[in-house]
Amino acid sequence: MTTFARRLLAGFLFLLGLEPAAALERIARTPYVGAIVVDAATGRVLFEDRADERGYPASVTKLMTLAVVLDRVDAGQLAFDSPVTVSAAVAGIGGSQVYLKQGEVFTVDDLLYALMISSANDAALALAIHAAGSREAFVGLMNAKARALGMTSTVFHSPHGLPPARDQSPDVSTARDLALLSRALASRPDALRYTSVRVRTLREATAQPFEMRNHNNLLGRLPGCDGLKTGYFAAGGSSIALTVQRAGRRIVVIVLSAEGSKNRDLRAAELAEQGFAALAAGDPAPGSPAARPGEIPTVKTDKAVPASQQSSTPAEPLIKFTPPAPPKKKP
Repeated sequence: MTTFARRLLAGFLFLLGLEPAAALERIARTPYVGAIVVDAATGRVLFEDRADERGYPASVTKLMTLAVVLDRVDAGQLAFDSPVTVSAAVAGIGGSQVYLKQGEVFTVDDLLYALMISSANDAALALAIHAAGSREAFVGLMNAKARALGMTSTVFHSPHGLPPARDQSPDVSTARDLALLSRALASRPDALRYTSVRVRTLREATAQPFEMRNHNNLLGRLPGCDGLKTGYFAAGGSSIALTVQRAGRRIVVIVLSAEGSKNRDLRAAELAEQGFAALAAGDPAPGSPAARPGEIPTVKTDKAVPASQQSSTPAEPLIKFTPPAPPKKKP
């Protein structure tokens, strides 16, 4: 679509009162806007490609929501069993949600699982209001935490990462900044407790149980993967913050603003394999033959899919990993 056509469409929707967001220019690219792989223990960069370019993290933003809530728990200002009452503002939010109803009461623990497994925007807002008194105050805590972590190219405007409403701005970050946040969370067992769960039921003891399924398709498919978070909206494309642990070594992989969730998942899995290969080889720096941007080792896939045909809608991932053979029984 040409720039003129986009402006014409935006004006038409505005006149109809249908324009839902700030008409963001689409920035998603193939294979991504930026990517980075780091050693979680040391922060050493194992691979980077345009790691300082800004993108829209979308629901990867919820990692900062998790980090701030866990900080409040550590400080004794919240407890995992603290009750949270759902407000009308929370019940009216859109996008991915667990359909919280006004007046329902859940624990902080329940809502953190909903936040990480179902990427629930309503859970994110409920936690934000409960933890800080208002959405705005919580976003202030998010940005303060970002500065404390050294995330110099990041600005948060929401606790959930939804596309901005009219007169609002999008959350922005870089692959490098998101790696800093992901490293901080990957060092916390209480964070991985939420990010590693594939399926869990909310309202289990009620007449209307809700089955939550994790949006991270690499859980259970990429050996050692136990988090962290995916994100998507149209202008920002598909992003993922991935952490993988094998043989006592952990890496963090960030793919920011990729075209299509299949492309995102494939790139993230390939970069994870490259990261562990670099660790094993003791590769001293990015840009060496083993870690040059754009040179990615091959991972077995079901079939090759042209980038133009890749879909960003939820679907079976491209990657098909072969599990290791079980150990032979001793005679």
